[in-house]
Amino acid sequence: MTTSTANTPTSVSLYDQIGGAAGIDSVIDCFYERVIADPLLAPVFAATPMERLRHMQKEFLAAALDGPQEYSGGELNAVHAGRGITAAHFAAFAGHLFEVLQESGHDGDSVQAVVDRLSLHAEDVIGEYGEEG
Repeated sequence: MTTSTANTPTSVSLYDQIGGAAGIDSVIDCFYERVIADPLLAPVFAATPMERLRHMQKEFLAAALDGPQEYSGGELNAVHAGRGITAAHFAAFAGHLFEVLQESGHDGDSVQAVVDRLSLHAEDVIGEYGEEG
């Protein structure tokens, strides 16, 4: 008896599900337009060089979603320390990402999986502030 794997579904990474590098570029560019326009989030990014942030976010997102890109930035808890980022900030940030992914035409399961994957890093981003701040 011969076993065939020709019809076995292959696992597609979240990176590929959202369109690879081109998909991430598009999502991040639209995403940060919303983040900067959000009165809750804008102050968090006021002194941040946005071009560098976009570059690092693209790297981070690609790496977090199992893409070929490695994240070359610092430890998340270190780069977010002292910024006063709260759970409310993180929720707003994730909410904008969710909306941009949905509006980009990605299916609901993929969108939720991306947000869930990034939420694994919430404690590193929020740090000591948690629910307060």
